[in-house]
Amino acid sequence: MAGQSKKTSIRPVIFDTDLLVWYFRGNAPARERLLRTERDRRWISSLSLMELYQGARSREEMLDIQGFVAENISRILHPKTAISEKAIHLIETFSLSHGLRVIDALIGATALVHRASLSTGNQKHFRCMSGLEIRPFRP
Repeated sequence: MAGQSKKTSIRPVIFDTDLLVWYFRGNAPARERLLRTERDRRWISSLSLMELYQGARSREEMLDIQGFVAENISRILHPKTAISEKAIHLIETFSLSHGLRVIDALIGATALVHRASLSTGNQKHFRCMSGLEIRPFRP
């Protein structure tokens, strides 16, 4: 009908570990980036969650991470077969030419498989992935 706009689908956003680390360090741009995204579109990979836990220096920091995720993240994505297969292909294709590492391949594959954008400050790690929508972040 004339005068009506089509409803466009808005991609979910997967937040890379680096942006979350900046958030926990109190970085205002990281906080703004996260909060400007509607909660139901805020996703993370379980790999990023594990990296956050691994970097925790105390039980209190672990609890802070748990609370943050419960309040701010709507979905935690786990690497299933399609994601692992895509990551293997990315490693085969880009590990030698671009230095692609396993965790980045899995996070990028997660975004590709779920047709999500990736918000990251490490653009160079993901530039080689055709079809991946990167939302660059600068702390």
